[in-house]
Amino acid sequence: MTTLNINGQPRAVDLDPDTPVLWALRDSLGLTGTKFGCGAGLCGACTVHVDGQAVRSCITPIASAEGKRITTVEAATSGADKVGAAVKAAWIKHDVAQCGYCQSGQIMTATAFLKSLPKGKRPSAAEIDAAMAGNICRCGTYARIRAAVADAAQSLA
Repeated sequence: MTTLNINGQPRAVDLDPDTPVLWALRDSLGLTGTKFGCGAGLCGACTVHVDGQAVRSCITPIASAEGKRITTVEAATSGADKVGAAVKAAWIKHDVAQCGYCQSGQIMTATAFLKSLPKGKRPSAAEIDAAMAGNICRCGTYARIRAAVADAAQSLA
């Protein structure tokens, strides 16, 4: 039995310690906002926060996440998180999502990036592109993603 801290709540899962966090979230805990994309940590669809850092849950074993705070898109965009709420509002304002499959990972990466900035910092387009580079969008809404991240940063300044 492994106990994980998911969105501020202890959650026990009876899984092999090598099971990726992604499958514990989706299959055992019913938190399906985190998506499976490539299974190799390359596309970013499965991004969650572990102790505030954006990580690829498809390649992170539950054993390495035990005792750490795991935040999923469900909690990050619930309104309780100021940065996550700003990102969610900007995503809607800029009509970012098309198919929507990569969006939870994009939002989690954007949220971690904005939280890492000094208070009041407005990132450049190049800084946003660099921060978001590991997340693939099949629909190609990169310009909208960049605009939404910039808008969220401005709203937080």
